[in-house]
Amino acid sequence: MIERIEKCLKDIPIEILVVDDNSPDGTADLAEELGKKYGNIRVLRRGEKLGLGSAVSQGINQSRGKVIAIMDADLQHPPELLPKMLEKIKEGYDVVIASRYVKGGGTVGWSVWRKIISRGAVLLTRVLLPFLSSIEDAVSGYFMFKRVILGKTNVTASSYKVMLEILSISRYRSIIEIPYIFTARSRGNSKLSLKEIVSYPFVLLNLHIAHIKSKRKDFQIIYKHENSPINCSRSIMIDDFNQKYDAIGDKNEEK
Repeated sequence: MIERIEKCLKDIPIEILVVDDNSPDGTADLAEELGKKYGNIRVLRRGEKLGLGSAVSQGINQSRGKVIAIMDADLQHPPELLPKMLEKIKEGYDVVIASRYVKGGGTVGWSVWRKIISRGAVLLTRVLLPFLSSIEDAVSGYFMFKRVILGKTNVTASSYKVMLEILSISRYRSIIEIPYIFTARSRGNSKLSLKEIVSYPFVLLNLHIAHIKSKRKDFQIIYKHENSPINCSRSIMIDDFNQKYDAIGDKNEEK
């Protein structure tokens, strides 16, 4: 995976952050060896398995870039999509979601049961987090965003759906979904457990409460699907954030 990332982003200065929960397969050692070759890889070693959500959260909080991409290391998220996602960020979008459920996207190698679970999670998200109802694939694990939307907030997700927390508590003005094909992993097992499935509604309820506590007022967010001829706009939450957002952006550009 790292070689493919380096290849498709070879002309762009990047940092690759690998969070390893004491993997027995030598992932951390291999990543550190590749770090000697490329010079832009950091490995965060954790002594025990603390969960995917915790790993992603720590990676986000310790990263140093102005733009952050989250992806799995099992190649179900194709690195070749990263340049296109970054292009959308440069066009001005705050969040870019690699989507299985917009036109042109899809899944390969999934059982009927897995498809039902995924679609059910999307529908449940729309019900319990109505401010995200315009997003076709709100449970995607492959996304990119501008660090500025987090402000001073640290991501603390315990659930594996970290993007939902970010979209619930952060300050963003535009989202675009671009299609990709999610393929079955060639090795290893899914991290989706019965415990994750049962706890998911409670995760959404907690995020709904967190969203209310964030005290966002009416704020126009533009949702767009790449293959859609028009923007899908929805009014949800705006205050004087436009001025705050621009001020934060200007400060970051000066650094």
